[in-house]
Amino acid sequence: MLNDPVVLILLYFILPVWLLAGCADWLCHRAAHIATTTGAKESLLHLLMFAELGLPLLAAIFLQINAGIIALMIIAFFTHEATALWDVSYAVTAREVSPIEQHVHSFLEMIPLMAILFVISIHWGQFQALFGFGPETARFDLAWKEESLPRSYVFSVMTVILLFEVVPYIEEFIRGLRANHGELVPPKARGKANR
Repeated sequence: MLNDPVVLILLYFILPVWLLAGCADWLCHRAAHIATTTGAKESLLHLLMFAELGLPLLAAIFLQINAGIIALMIIAFFTHEATALWDVSYAVTAREVSPIEQHVHSFLEMIPLMAILFVISIHWGQFQALFGFGPETARFDLAWKEESLPRSYVFSVMTVILLFEVVPYIEEFIRGLRANHGELVPPKARGKANR
């Protein structure tokens, strides 16, 4: 598995670039003063999007990829896209979404799609089986990877996710609550929050 160039691209290029984009997005939010413009509500949407794609990412890291995991990835991708549209639709009601942030968002939206397509290309038989095609039978069981990723890689990725994704976005949420006396929506965005 680790000799496959597609797997190496996924592990050492696509995932790191995606994590960098997530960190860059958090920096864009700080620069846009998200705590006082769109507040904790927008941060909550960011945490929701993180969870929507975090679950299939964890599945891909630890579980055997089969039709069920591929289906989870596809559903999570479209759910994430819907939440991203909700997020930006809300954000623009009370703050400027800069061209740089928009560009970062393009990475955050397309990199998961690229990753899913790479996973599908590696597990083509199970992808076909998901739709009733090909020679394989669709499998939906949850099983640990037969050939697990190197522990050092998994530890490094989990550490980076915790320090540069989870902690910053939770900090963003808490900062938004503090800036607005525990309210999810700041006064500036209240009249526009239901859009």
